[in-house]
Amino acid sequence: MAEPLLRISELVAGYGTPVVGPLSLEVLPGEVVGLWGANGAGKSTLLHAVARQCTCFSGVVEPRPGLVLAWQPQQPPKLPEMPFTGAEYLHYAGARGTPPPRLAAWLGQRVDQLSGGQFQLLAVWAALGGDADLVLLDEPTNNLDPDGEAVLAELLGQVGRERAVLLVSHQRDFVTRACSRSMEVAA
Repeated sequence: MAEPLLRISELVAGYGTPVVGPLSLEVLPGEVVGLWGANGAGKSTLLHAVARQCTCFSGVVEPRPGLVLAWQPQQPPKLPEMPFTGAEYLHYAGARGTPPPRLAAWLGQRVDQLSGGQFQLLAVWAALGGDADLVLLDEPTNNLDPDGEAVLAELLGQVGRERAVLLVSHQRDFVTRACSRSMEVAA
């Protein structure tokens, strides 16, 4: 059995006061773990705890030594004017390799001319195409129609055996369909 990339034990986390927990979870290489729950249940706060960007009141967040994280926030930053192409965006984000064919049409377009869903998928690929061992995706279905969700599920299916994804969503059906394992985060 592979060593977990991330081990969370009895975590209680938040900002001024606790928002989520206690929660325990392990993420193994090759997994796409989906956390679902209502808005305000603390799903995004859990990602903040993993990235050390909120207060851990109790419990432990234990990444594997040397773990490299990538994180796509709920709303990837998109300026009103971004005068560079999708290919340049991926380059600046550190994504390597060839993006999936479904994204190829956007590589020559200016990023500021992409729809919200197109940009969301490009940002997901930017996170998945980099060096991270563990990719954190916060509500990656934002701005996506059913076709976009199918593309996202396809991207998640290409994670590989050495890496993993931890994603949060309020869409239980997407999490159940697209992730190798799911868990509810209750308020």
